[in-house]
Amino acid sequence: MPSLIRFLVFVGALAGLAFGGMLALTMFVEPQPREMSQPLPANKLNR
Repeated sequence: MPSLIRFLVFVGALAGLAFGGMLALTMFVEPQPREMSQPLPANKLNR
């Protein structure tokens, strides 16, 4: 039983670190907006 609790605590700590990392990325990293354009092939326009 203690090994199960230790495993669950370890998995919970890893999940907390992953969640904290994702939260930190959303809080501190600002995406750079830029305009996107993609050329259309000519055969798609003539349909």
